[in-house]
Amino acid sequence: MADINHVVLVGRVVRDAELKYTSSGQAVCKFALAINRRRRVGEQWEDEANFFDIVLWGRQGEALNQYLQKGKQVGVEGELHQDRWQQDGQNRSRVEIIASNIQLLGGGSPGGQGPVSGAWNKQKDESASDDNQFTDDIPF
Repeated sequence: MADINHVVLVGRVVRDAELKYTSSGQAVCKFALAINRRRRVGEQWEDEANFFDIVLWGRQGEALNQYLQKGKQVGVEGELHQDRWQQDGQNRSRVEIIASNIQLLGGGSPGGQGPVSGAWNKQKDESASDDNQFTDDIPF
């Protein structure tokens, strides 16, 4: 059986993405996602935050860097990569997610829209003609 390394996450960007370039000119965009997990402890529900480092290479990283702002909700599809090194004689490692696909899902923090989604919706509403309006209520 073949090995499978595939991960799909939906969460919120922890801090604004950082775009850098390698010495060969390859773009690399790095950011972190917070994924909340709710679990029951006795009679109470507790939220537990998990944080994941995401790496997005190439043109997709350049294009999406400006939209990956703190608080934005995004979906990430990719694979796990373990980075290993030695520091002060100690073996160290870190698991990152190498993204292959990013979906911008919503506005800023809950309850508000960020400038990207708000501007897009406003443009769409102003430029929409009656010919392009749907009369059906599509549930998806």
